[in-house]
Amino acid sequence: VQLQASGGGLVQPGSSLRLSCAVSGLSFSDYHMGWFRQAPGREREFVAVVSWSGGVTDYSDSVKGRSTISRDNAKNTVYLQMNSLKPEDTADYYCAADRFGGRWDYQLRRLAHEYDYWGQGTQVTVSS
Repeated sequence: VQLQASGGGLVQPGSSLRLSCAVSGLSFSDYHMGWFRQAPGREREFVAVVSWSGGVTDYSDSVKGRSTISRDNAKNTVYLQMNSLKPEDTADYYCAADRFGGRWDYQLRRLAHEYDYWGQGTQVTVSS
């Protein structure tokens, strides 16, 4: 199983970035997909999650209204569009996969330990 995150970089406050996470080695549409982030010296925190179908999403308060999570099941890829970036968004961003309980399962999780697979991080630095 591989989760390959990309799209990070150094940007100025107020800018936008789109992170991508390409997934292989599992049945992508059987997993809810989440994004987490970890800033230096801080614990990993939940950012956003999208259901297996793409129809249900959840966001942390820190990014709600500024970010959009989406997925393309045909491309086995999940995205995180982040707008109006702030210095406090600076962190390593990780994608993660949480196996669902079936087509009726829309319980989206925010706790890192509940996810089954993780990718490597992509670094986002917001600085002027």
